[in-house]
Amino acid sequence: MVKLYYLSVLYKNPTKATCLKSASDLSSFGFFQRNSVQEFMKFTSQILVERTTAASRSSVKEQEYMCYVYVRSDNLAGVVISDHEYPHRVAHTLINLVLDEFSKKVPVTSWPLGTNSTIAFNDLDVYLTKYQNPQEADAMTKIQGDLDETKIILHNALENVLQRGEKLDDLVAKSEELSSQSKAFYKTARKTNSCCVLL
Repeated sequence: MVKLYYLSVLYKNPTKATCLKSASDLSSFGFFQRNSVQEFMKFTSQILVERTTAASRSSVKEQEYMCYVYVRSDNLAGVVISDHEYPHRVAHTLINLVLDEFSKKVPVTSWPLGTNSTIAFNDLDVYLTKYQNPQEADAMTKIQGDLDETKIILHNALENVLQRGEKLDDLVAKSEELSSQSKAFYKTARKTNSCCVLL
């Protein structure tokens, strides 16, 4: 069964990406892993948005996970993390829909300094639940028409997105977004090459 794990709206500042709102369904992960998995999904989303140029899309495959990213020309960005079987078109259409709704309901002036606690937009959980079944969601997205003709770049691994000489291990070690528990979880997962190396 296909699965959506994470949906987020971010703002791409010149130096970093800030998560404005996010929703997740981590019920398929162990109870004690969920906090670390959620932190890594947020961390991965921020890295991908920072590395994606404005007005472009990308898709990154990492083991059995897919990360879909769209950064609009106004620097508002959306990320969907799913399993690798989730339909690409539906994931990108979901991002479009969420970003359109977000920009209608949240003033542009609040994006640059916004945080999860200061932004009033509670629709992500509804979208995450609604789009768990892509067949139902796909019927709705066909009515909206196809995605705009922006080129979608597919990367085979998160490492391919990083800048030359950058290592994911170094980014994890330097990150202020990740707790020490999540960093330890990452190191253990990396050593055992488990399903949750990055997510």
